[in-house]
Amino acid sequence: MKKFLKILILVVILGAFVFTIYFLYTKSQAKPVVFETTTPIKTNIVKKTVATGSVVPRKEIEIKPKVSGIIEDLYVEEGKIIHKGDLIAKVRVIPNMVSLNNAESRVNRAKIALENAKRNYDRQKDLYEQNVIPKTDFESYELQYQNAEEELLSAENNLELIKEGQTKDAGEATNTLITSTIDGMILDIPVEIGNSVIESNTFNDGTTVAIVADMGEKIFEGKVDESEVGKIMEGMDLILTIGAINDVSFHAALEHISPKGVEENGAIQFEIKAAIDLIDTVFVRAGYSANADIVLDKRDSVMAISEALLQFENDSAYVEIETEPQTFEKRFIETGLSDGINIEIISGLSEEDKIKKLN
Repeated sequence: MKKFLKILILVVILGAFVFTIYFLYTKSQAKPVVFETTTPIKTNIVKKTVATGSVVPRKEIEIKPKVSGIIEDLYVEEGKIIHKGDLIAKVRVIPNMVSLNNAESRVNRAKIALENAKRNYDRQKDLYEQNVIPKTDFESYELQYQNAEEELLSAENNLELIKEGQTKDAGEATNTLITSTIDGMILDIPVEIGNSVIESNTFNDGTTVAIVADMGEKIFEGKVDESEVGKIMEGMDLILTIGAINDVSFHAALEHISPKGVEENGAIQFEIKAAIDLIDTVFVRAGYSANADIVLDKRDSVMAISEALLQFENDSAYVEIETEPQTFEKRFIETGLSDGINIEIISGLSEEDKIKKLN
């Protein structure tokens, strides 16, 4: 009985040893590699570069007052459509006290001078009518009287201008009323009633009362890196995508490339402008950020493969073609335009060829 147990234990140990050896051997055997394949496709290949920027109206102006003062009334609000000549605001003139005092003093002096000239005129007129003095002497006094009248009128107009910003002789036209100079939409009114404003002059740009733009014509203004600016030219097509407007793209035509670059974050950027072909059913607000895909080159319905399938030997490109199941041969090909994902095949492949995918 003891002998049987010993033999049984020995058999069990030997069996476990053999099983372990077999298991380790099977695990060490590499599984055969099976390569996946793909075939060429027909597709459109577009090579493009991207410019970032914004949408702005082509014609946008700042309306400034003709006189300095305080905003008394505002007649429009942002978003309103206005026409040339429409009222935007009214300015109440706050006269300078020194200028006002000088103007009032000038009026008083002009009145005194007019009274004196009138007395002399009336006296000489009586003498002339009595044939006491010749006509030439009388005409000189008449001229002095007329000049005094004109000086008083000028002094009174100057006083009105300082106090009111206009004269009685101006009619309906007045410097205190700010009107639009173009047809368009009010984009911004940076002032409020009670704000002080300054007229535009040689020393100051003046205070902007309103910004008016023609929203019917917009352009894209963006920047292109110096590495790409040499590849673009005026007249190229742009595909414009606006972040605030989903699922809609716009076409634009490149019309300006800046001749001078500007350094931004260590890179030289060139400004570009493109005319946007707007869609009537979509309202595009001024200032929207946008990206423009500039089409550098394009191929329609050409045979192409993924660039990841390419292999290179010296200066030539090749792919591996399946001749028999899991048997591949090297085949050199001629490539064309690439968009960074797919590449055009000019020659060397047919649509039925199965190309080895690289792991």
